[in-house]
Amino acid sequence: MKLLIGSHVSYKTDTGLLGCVKETLDYNANTFMFYTGAPQNTKRSKINDEITYKAYELMKENNIDLENIIVHAPYIINLCNDNNFDFSVSFLKQEIERCNQLNITKLVLHPGSSVGLERNYAIDNIIKGLNIVLDNNYNVTICLETMAGKGTEVGKTFEEIKTIIDNIKNKNKIGVCLDTCHINDAGYDLNEFDKVLDDFDKIIGLNYLKCIHINDSKNPIASHKDRHENIGFGTIGYDNLIKIIYNKRIEHLPKILETPYITKNDTTKEKIYPPYKFEIAMIKNKEFNPNLINDIRNYYS
Repeated sequence: MKLLIGSHVSYKTDTGLLGCVKETLDYNANTFMFYTGAPQNTKRSKINDEITYKAYELMKENNIDLENIIVHAPYIINLCNDNNFDFSVSFLKQEIERCNQLNITKLVLHPGSSVGLERNYAIDNIIKGLNIVLDNNYNVTICLETMAGKGTEVGKTFEEIKTIIDNIKNKNKIGVCLDTCHINDAGYDLNEFDKVLDDFDKIIGLNYLKCIHINDSKNPIASHKDRHENIGFGTIGYDNLIKIIYNKRIEHLPKILETPYITKNDTTKEKIYPPYKFEIAMIKNKEFNPNLINDIRNYYS
C-alpha cells in the first residue's frame, strides 16, 4: 500500500479546493487537510462548484483519493461551554454542510475545553452537541482529535474519547484523529507506539481511527503543553515518527503534517516558509536531514 502523506494547506476564496490540490502537488504529497475558512472567526466564502470540479479532475490525474482528504473544524467551536453551545452547534452544522458540498467525508474537531465547568458536565455537553449535529443525511464523519491536556481541554485520554463515542447515537459518523504531539504531551510513550495502538484498540477500537496528525513536540512527555515541532527536531524524534508513519497497522490512514513554518533567519520570529515539501521528502527518503531549516530558507528566499 502506498504511503498516504500530506500536510495542512491553504484554502483561499479565489482558488478554493483547486488551490489546495496545487499546493499539495507542490509538496509531492497525496493527501491534505484544510480549513474552509479562518479557524478563528465565522467568515466563510461561498464555495465555487466549478472550481471544486476542476480540483476533482486534478486529483484524479494525480491519483489523490477524495476519501483521504480532511477538513479541520475551526477552533472557535467549543461544545463544552453552556454560553457558547448554541453557536457551536450551529457553526459545526454549517461546517458539515460545507464538507458535504465539497464531498469530503472527514471533519476533524477539537472536543472542547471545560473552562469553569465540572468535567463530566462538559463531556455531557459534547455528547449532546454531537448527537444534534450528527442527526443528518450527510456522509461526513466527525473525527475527535486527541488532545494534549493543555488547560481544561477534554480528550487528553483515550478513556475520555471513549466516553464520548459510547454515547453517540450515529456511531457510523464518529471517529478519532490521533495527533502524535498531543498524545506525547498527554503522557503516551511513543517509544512504544504499538503498545499505544494496543491501548487505543482495547479502549476505543482501531476501527474508529480515521486519520493521523504527524508532529514532533517541543516539550517532554506528559508536559500538557501542545507545542508542535518540525519532524526530527523535537522530543519525539525522527526515528520514532518514521516508525509511526510506516506502521503497518495504520498504513491505510492519511497522515497529515501540522509542523511549524520556518523563520526567514535566526534573528526574526516571523514564520513564513512552509516546511512540508522538505519534511515529506525526508519522510519518503527515510533519512533525517539535519540541515532541513537552512534548506527550506535557501529554497524559498
